[in-house]
Amino acid sequence: VKPMTPRCTVPKAVPVGKSASLHCHENEGFPKSTYSWYRNSEPLSPDTKAKPHNSSYTLNPATGTLVFHAVHKGDTGRYSCIATNDAGFAKCEEQEMEV
Repeated sequence: VKPMTPRCTVPKAVPVGKSASLHCHENEGFPKSTYSWYRNSEPLSPDTKAKPHNSSYTLNPATGTLVFHAVHKGDTGRYSCIATNDAGFAKCEEQEMEV
């Protein structure tokens, strides 16, 4: 079963240096969806070794949770999430997060 459009929760504004949690979830898809996050249409890598060294986040593809440990100005942007399984994918609307 193709995933439904996921529900994305993105904080509107986060003070510099604070943590921020972004959530993405859908429960119609079978098999269970995996989630990927995008900032300004650029994929955010779940592999911490591949990401720019100035950003500190953890991305859990199984739960759809993206956590910034200490945001900085460079994390400002439009975030969206894609839920994917063997049957297809679905994307939530982009949401702005300002730091």
